[in-house]
Amino acid sequence: MAELEKGPQGLRRGRGARERIISASQQLFRQQGINSTGMDQLCAAAEVSKRTLYQHFAGKDELVAECLRRFDPDVLPEVFDPSDLTPRERLLAAFDIHSPLCPFIAASVEIPDPDHPARVYARDYKKAYAARLVETAREAGAAHPEQLGEQLALLLDGASARSRVLNTETLSTAAAIAVVLVDNAIPTAN
Repeated sequence: MAELEKGPQGLRRGRGARERIISASQQLFRQQGINSTGMDQLCAAAEVSKRTLYQHFAGKDELVAECLRRFDPDVLPEVFDPSDLTPRERLLAAFDIHSPLCPFIAASVEIPDPDHPARVYARDYKKAYAARLVETAREAGAAHPEQLGEQLALLLDGASARSRVLNTETLSTAAAIAVVLVDNAIPTAN
């Protein structure tokens, strides 16, 4: 099987190099941060040469952006697409599946350049997520859907940042606060 053959320096050859690079990058970036992860370390973890890495990615910037594009690609559709959940339940479900260690926040903290491809992607993702919360709040009948959507987005991001700083679980507390916000914003039928 070509994929498992070893190359001249013991590196894996064949198909799957791009996926191994992305997988290794996601793991290392999560464990030790973007800036602390070197290209030599990425190559070793992915079992590829630097040449192979640079054939797939022009540089670390492009790799970081691709890792963010690959993070939880189903979060938006999974939470917000019509399902057997009511719009109110979908708003609260966002707290059940949101990652406590959000890579979009981590990347934005580590990368100071606001025009960096990863920062641009993180900003676009966060705006899209908040917009989906606003739309779902509107579907649920919130008197002020923009306000509720932004409050929930801020609550999710704040819980994620706090989890990262304190190395503790904060989403359950955020979920309890979300219930109060949603109950206050959405009239209940009597």
